Amino acid sequence: MNYHIPVLLTESIEGLNISPDGVYVDATFGGGGHSLSILQQLSHGKLFAFDQDDDARVNVFDDPRFTLVNHNFAFLKNFLEYFKVPHVNGILADLGVSSHHFDTPERGFSFRFNSALDMRMDLNSTKNARQVINEYDLNALTYVFREYGELQNARKLAYAICDARIQKEIETTFDLRDIAVRFCNAKTETKYLSQLFQSIRVEVNNEMETLKRFLRAGLDVLAPGGRFVVITYHSLEDRIVKNFFKTGNTEGVIVKDFYGNVKTPFLQITKKIIVPSDDELRENNRARSAKLRIAEKI
Repeated sequence: MNYHIPVLLTESIEGLNISPDGVYVDATFGGGGHSLSILQQLSHGKLFAFDQDDDARVNVFDDPRFTLVNHNFAFLKNFLEYFKVPHVNGILADLGVSSHHFDTPERGFSFRFNSALDMRMDLNSTKNARQVINEYDLNALTYVFREYGELQNARKLAYAICDARIQKEIETTFDLRDIAVRFCNAKTETKYLSQLFQSIRVEVNNEMETLKRFLRAGLDVLAPGGRFVVITYHSLEDRIVKNFFKTGNTEGVIVKDFYGNVKTPFLQITKKIIVPSDDELRENNRARSAKLRIAEKI
C-alpha cells in the first residue's frame, strides 16, 4: 500500500548525490516512495528509514539492504548507534504530512471529515488535539494559533473556543470547524482552517522541537561530504532548516572566527530553494507549498 506520492522526488534523490555503496537515511518513510528510489541506486549500500506511525509498517520492503526503525526521527543518532552505524553518507527528510493521514478520517487531521479530534502521528502518544482544544488556557491557545498557524486573529479565536467549551466539550473536527468559520469568509475559509489545523497538529506532535533535535542529530551522524536534504511545507519549518544549514544552529546565530569568516559545518548546495515544477503541481496539488534545501557537511 503506497499511500504517498513522493514530492520533489527527482530533485531530492539527485541532491543526495548517492554512492552505490553508501549508507543513507530516509527520516520520513511514509509510503516509501523516496526510500524505493534510494534503494534503486544502491548496490551494497544500506538504507535506514524512520517513521513513528505504525501504519507505515505495511509499506516495508523485503530487502536485506533496508531497515525500518518504527520511531521518531529525533532519535536518529540513538538508533544508528544501536545498529553500530557511526556515520552516514546522506539524510533525506520530507516533513509533509502524508496523504494517508489527511485522507483517513479517524486520524482527525482534516477538517473535510467529521471525526474525533486526534492528530497524533504516534498513536502511542498521550497528547491529542482534543486535549489541546479543551484543556489549554486562553494564552496557551493564542500562542499555538499565532506561532504555529500564523493566524492574525489568534486571540479572538482562542477566546471563542474557551467560551464554547464552557457549554459543551469540543469533541470533533466539525465542532472546531463550526467555531472557526466565524472568523473568516468563504474566500479565505480553506486557508484559514488549514492554518488552524496545522497549528494544532504542530503542538500535538511537538514538531518544531522534534525537528531541531533531528537536525542536530543529523549533523552529528553525517560523514564529511555527506548530504542533508530536507523538504519543508511551511515557513516555520523552512526558517529552522534555513538557519541550520547556514549557521549550524537552529536559531540562525552567526558565529565568526578570528578573521571574521562565518563558521558553519555546511556548504550550501542550494543557493535558492527548489520548488515543484508546474508539471508536478498539476499531478500532485499537495506539493504546492514544498521547498527543498540541500547542504553538504564540510
